[in-house]
Amino acid sequence: MSRFWAGIRDSLTALLAGFRPRPAGGAPVQVTPDRPYPWESSYPQGLSWDAEIPIRPIPEILDQAVRTWPKRPCLEFLGKRYNYAEVGDLVTKAAKGFQDLGVKKGDRVGLFLPNSAYYVICHYAVLKAGGTVVNFNPLYAEPEIARQIGDSGARVMVTMNLGMIYPKIARQLLGTCLEKIVVCDMGSALNLPKRALFTLFKRREVASIPSDEAHIKFSKLIANDGVPEPVDIDPRRDLAVLQYTGGTTGTPKGAMLTHASLSANAEQTLLWVPDLVLGEERILAVLPLFHVFGMTSVMNVGLSCGAELLLLPRFKVSEALGVIGREKPTILMGVPTMYSAINSFRERDKYDLSSLKFCISGGAPLPHAIKTEFEEVTGCSLVEGYGLSEAGPVCTINPFTETGKQNSAGLPLPGTFIEVVAVEEPSRRMPVGEVGEICVTGPQIMAGYWNQEAETARVLSGGRLRTGDVGYMDEDGYVFLIDRIKDLIISGGFNVYPRMVEEAVMLHPAVAEAAVAGVEDRHRGEVVKAFVVLRDGVTLTASDLRTFLKDRLAPFQVPRKVEFVEEIPKTLIGKPLRRALVAYNLRRQEALAAAPALPAASRENPKRERAR
Repeated sequence: MSRFWAGIRDSLTALLAGFRPRPAGGAPVQVTPDRPYPWESSYPQGLSWDAEIPIRPIPEILDQAVRTWPKRPCLEFLGKRYNYAEVGDLVTKAAKGFQDLGVKKGDRVGLFLPNSAYYVICHYAVLKAGGTVVNFNPLYAEPEIARQIGDSGARVMVTMNLGMIYPKIARQLLGTCLEKIVVCDMGSALNLPKRALFTLFKRREVASIPSDEAHIKFSKLIANDGVPEPVDIDPRRDLAVLQYTGGTTGTPKGAMLTHASLSANAEQTLLWVPDLVLGEERILAVLPLFHVFGMTSVMNVGLSCGAELLLLPRFKVSEALGVIGREKPTILMGVPTMYSAINSFRERDKYDLSSLKFCISGGAPLPHAIKTEFEEVTGCSLVEGYGLSEAGPVCTINPFTETGKQNSAGLPLPGTFIEVVAVEEPSRRMPVGEVGEICVTGPQIMAGYWNQEAETARVLSGGRLRTGDVGYMDEDGYVFLIDRIKDLIISGGFNVYPRMVEEAVMLHPAVAEAAVAGVEDRHRGEVVKAFVVLRDGVTLTASDLRTFLKDRLAPFQVPRKVEFVEEIPKTLIGKPLRRALVAYNLRRQEALAAAPALPAASRENPKRERAR
């Protein structure tokens, strides 16, 4: 038996032996559907679990905001501002434009856009036209784009005239059901000074767009009277968004989010932050809006409360801090990676971060050290929440008070019922403090998976969502996450599906076998690591493998770590034991940390160090 396999065996044994942690203190009691629920006694003062949660079509969020705050700033993107009335006018014109393109009720329209005013406008316009938004990550590789277009049936796509994203969509006009591309002009999204600079210095980054019937400029899309045909939307039945997620299997599926599920989740989140001042908040919109976390918690919540969205197309710590210091946002929604980057930025003290009042972290577990350091730096409470695409996404959040618990994902939102069930026997509810699968019921839960009846039946029963996440609830109703049943990797807030990465790695002619897992990383929480078995008689470096994968995977999917191994542990039916690989990696790192330091000469000679 190789040393590698022996390490895997020992790691798997230790992992299974310690799989049932319990919270300290408190006698276990049975959670039942009878009131009161354990979390109600821990709720923020003045908030009731059964508070009224309005349900409405998503376009009404913006319509009401336009009526209430027409002159209030709504969007800011790289120096260009739009007030609510201007955004409302652009949305109605774009909605009419989509209808003129043939978009009817229920038609799927893809958005392949970074954070920008275009995303917000086109998202709401598609919905006002009666369509369903299909979110695409602009970092996706072309095979993923084609797969998602084919599954969703999207015939229209909206993108920008940037060389780094437009060509990937243009090539989908051949071989997929895509028929038309609405192209948004980057220069027109900027204010006059920046537009001039962009035209002068960034011309090479602009893609050449054909003049044919398949391409429609955004300026032409909105060249109409702005009076779209009214569409009768049933919030509880009509789909607003197809949000692709790996769910519990790792195979991307379209979570069907209705207008009701998304509007309810925005209302639930707003209720959780009662000190928000309507019409006065400003949100740093740096979370990707094509991700369900950003779409709900930044865009829909922000527009619901009349906030100004300060849009950034990407997270770069110096740019984000500059916007915070200059524009004084009051709210920041982010992932742990962002807060960690702010904490560790060397020039952080040059920026005034005192405007921040509410900060929420999601997408991945928030290490306590990151939370406490960020709060010391800013004086702003940073609380952790938990959710998933199938739930709109927010399910739990810690209170913005001293009552929140360390390492907890928080309390169920109003109207959200959470129970912990036996993993192998989901009809059996676990006592408080006992580990099991987290299940969620509430108005934010999806309608099911698009064209996936079997998968829908597997995870949904009577409105109860089986999350695939393992954890427990304590006697005060706080939810603690322990592990994931699914093999989904969350790296820097992005979902990475191991099987898709493995398939790309296996395309390399030197690779015989591959398994991919998420391993612990101080900054990102998790990073993608590939364990690779090479074919006999060939050599391959980690750098060469990453170069090979560059055009086959999105940047966040490319393994940051690669280890060449003799064999990969598998189940009896041949599936790689990814959890065992994670445990082996942890034990190996612990062994390396405990080992005595190498002599200086060995550290300076990589070949000698490897020989050891």
